[in-house]
Amino acid sequence: MRLFLASLLALPAFGQDIAGPRIRAHVKFLSSDQLEGRGVGVRGGELAAEYLATQLELLGVKPAGDNGAYFQRVPLVGVEPLPSGTLSGAMPGSLLGFRWLDDFVGVTQRQTEIAALDAETVFVGHGITAPEFGWDDYKGIDVRGKVVVLFTGEPPSEDPAFFDGKALTYYGRWTYKYEEATRRGAVGCLIVHTAATASYGWDVVRSSWGREDMQVALSNGAEAMAFAGWITEQKGDEMFRSMGKTAAEMLSAADREGFQASALPIRLRGSFPAKVRRVETRNVVGIVPAGSNQPNTEAIVFTAHYDHLGIDRSKPGDGIYNGAVDNATGCAMVLELARAWQALEQKPRRAAVFVFVTAEENGLRGSQYYAANPTAPVKKMVLNLNLDSFYPFGRVSDVVVTGAGRTPYWKIVQNVTQRFRMTIQPDPRPEAGSYFRSDHFSFAKAGVPAFSINMGNRVAGKSEDEGPKLMRGYSASHYHQPSDEYKPEWDFAGMEEMARYAFAIGMDAANQ
Repeated sequence: MRLFLASLLALPAFGQDIAGPRIRAHVKFLSSDQLEGRGVGVRGGELAAEYLATQLELLGVKPAGDNGAYFQRVPLVGVEPLPSGTLSGAMPGSLLGFRWLDDFVGVTQRQTEIAALDAETVFVGHGITAPEFGWDDYKGIDVRGKVVVLFTGEPPSEDPAFFDGKALTYYGRWTYKYEEATRRGAVGCLIVHTAATASYGWDVVRSSWGREDMQVALSNGAEAMAFAGWITEQKGDEMFRSMGKTAAEMLSAADREGFQASALPIRLRGSFPAKVRRVETRNVVGIVPAGSNQPNTEAIVFTAHYDHLGIDRSKPGDGIYNGAVDNATGCAMVLELARAWQALEQKPRRAAVFVFVTAEENGLRGSQYYAANPTAPVKKMVLNLNLDSFYPFGRVSDVVVTGAGRTPYWKIVQNVTQRFRMTIQPDPRPEAGSYFRSDHFSFAKAGVPAFSINMGNRVAGKSEDEGPKLMRGYSASHYHQPSDEYKPEWDFAGMEEMARYAFAIGMDAANQ
């Protein structure tokens, strides 16, 4: 109790030496062209991992990976779809052609150099089976050996008791769609893209899915789809024309209670060649032990993903996805948190673990692996605080902590927010399902209280409208694009403040 009270009294000084210029230096290096977009299992990504481990060692943070090293091996299979892949369809009176990247993207999940399908198609709405909400899009239809066509997202709702109201549940995520289609025995799954249901444009889909996909190695006999992919809304219109409907009309039908899946009068054929390789990638893990005379049985875990999208060599000009905001910023801030934590003369009751995870852009693979196979010498992870993508526009007066209310640390979050004279902004886009799209979700699925800390959009010195406009504009123009690059004029004061905020929450939780 004395240590806890002392920590509260000393709190204003905690983290005060966290500095924006140091965060800037890390961001500048991690997002430089020399790191080639920090692709998974390639030179740039490995250089980033070495840099992060070296920084931890320089700080005096102890290694907490495999066998006393800073690295945890994460075995994956890289499946890179080749542009020679084909997809076509035959329906009454006409043929459907699909152009790679322009009309369809995706990858085989069979982890073989060639996969093919020749199958009937079934429209399954949103592809959801949710008994707790009385919803089953697969009711009364067998899709084994067929291709399912669906929309991402979920039925719209204003009722918190029905699909959590406006907030997207995991049922709405594309990851769930593929998982459920596989469980149902489908040979393929095509998601019809709309900006509204996906919450991003086709450019994001093609840049994310037109490249190597990192997959967990299949066990012997495991079922996998020949193709998991996306098609444009325009191609959806062409497919649904066979039913006398548009994509918008089919989406409207999928949103209504009583929706019934139905066969489409279309037979799809496809050939999906791929370059397949075994990938040895790594999480980077360090630990600052608990204070003297304290057992190292519990830990606060800070995470940030260091991977990004690598290089698209088919792009004319600059094809390097530098990933400055996403997520060199979060990595730089976690490094600064580790430095400040290690510098404490009196360490808190719980240890602090700092994990830089790989393969987030490929479906949270690195954090999934760590959550299932933690390497730090502690028995229990009591809280995960994740940092992902911070904007360089200066200080903000509000924060977004989606999911914090689901944890036992909500009171701490509220108190720290008040001390920092900020307010908690509700998730500005609950329909986008941000809670399920970052690495904290891997820990939450494993039973660890977890959430991400993000900036709000009220920027100091800007008008009420200007801050949100700046952030929306950056996201719309640069998210998952080569233009997400470091600029010398960037303002790191906001990241400095947000790192101190994360430090304070971690410190209170570590002493609780």
